Amino acid sequence: MLDSSIITAASLNNYLAADSNVNIKIIDCRFALSDPDLGRQQYQTAHIPGAEYLDLNRDLSSPAQVHGGRHPLPDDRVLGAKLVAMGINADTLVIAYDDSRFAFAARLWWLLRYYGHDRVAILDGGYGNWVKASYPVTADRSTISTPGNFQPQIQPNWTVDIDLVRTIPDSPAHILIDSREPDRYLGNTEPIDPVAGHIPSAVNYPWQGVSTPEGFALPIEAHQQRWAAILPDIEPIVYCGSGVTACVNLFSLHLAGIEPAKLYPGSWSDWCSYRD
Repeated sequence: MLDSSIITAASLNNYLAADSNVNIKIIDCRFALSDPDLGRQQYQTAHIPGAEYLDLNRDLSSPAQVHGGRHPLPDDRVLGAKLVAMGINADTLVIAYDDSRFAFAARLWWLLRYYGHDRVAILDGGYGNWVKASYPVTADRSTISTPGNFQPQIQPNWTVDIDLVRTIPDSPAHILIDSREPDRYLGNTEPIDPVAGHIPSAVNYPWQGVSTPEGFALPIEAHQQRWAAILPDIEPIVYCGSGVTACVNLFSLHLAGIEPAKLYPGSWSDWCSYRD
């Protein structure tokens, strides 16, 4: 592993091939914002053996309301019950993967840690690298005979709401990080939300800067250098369009050893909802 929060395809394959006593649950998080059914269809066609599927819209978010953004955090009781049904226990090592440079796997990685479950890692290189390495795939669903005992224990200080975000321009103790592409941050284009631009005082660290174009995490030193401008007494607060790809930057901050960093779950879509 590069870090305990990221696992290579070779290491995961060794775990599976050895049939060891390590309690592992693999979760497929593939998704496409432009085609919400695509990820589930891809999973049904082929996935890593033993993997279950969690959908960004149906499982990793709750229904959108007037405020709260396009992907509000899921109800912990609902998602918690699904994790129990998957057989996840307190000691289960959860491996999340996608095929989108951590865009959706990082959402699950962050959610599980937000629920108090630190034994979670992201598959480096994603599903595409797994297939490229000729490791096994299947269309079969695993049979879970024994439910788990997972119990979410929410970390309430890991998120902020719009009221706190409004104070950040006047706060020397915080830095607001916009994770979207530069054109969206600059307001040159806005393909999704009704208003273009960014929250006042926010600085731009696009989430794609966390990995290579092939979906591999940058070395730990690169993450440390990426966030070198953040002073030790400054608390990062991260947002994106709807609180999903912001988790990729939270993952990078974690790899760099910068914690705590907080998520504004509603993100730009929530901020826009309060504007005339």
